[in-house]
Amino acid sequence: MTAQTTTPEQQHARPSAAARPVRWAADVVATMREGARVRLDYSAQSLWQVDRIIDDLRRENTPYAAVEGVLRGFGAYAGEVIARQGGAEWWASGGDHWIRTSDGRLWDPIEEARHRFAGEGSLRLLCRDATERPPRG
Repeated sequence: MTAQTTTPEQQHARPSAAARPVRWAADVVATMREGARVRLDYSAQSLWQVDRIIDDLRRENTPYAAVEGVLRGFGAYAGEVIARQGGAEWWASGGDHWIRTSDGRLWDPIEEARHRFAGEGSLRLLCRDATERPPRG
């Protein structure tokens, strides 16, 4: 058995499952900054603002088809907040993307953004729940 060495780049490399959601999140951050003059900084507190933006889209009766990509971006953004705040990582299967926290739990922030648009759910609360340590039992 031989020991393998890893470079710093390999140690900090993100799984390939992160490529698409990271891009979706970056796109929505840029769109919000340029189009709406809203700064999203990947903090848990910024998810309050994202929830409110989604609520505004719903109250304006925006058709789902018109915001589907934006909701995906907001969900990916929330997933990136969870990844950065709680050391989680992206997982993908069959075109779907989830966040896996270090305790093994899976979260679906993209679906949660869709739920928020439907008047249910909260990206802020999803982040809170995902980054809290579960009770030992």
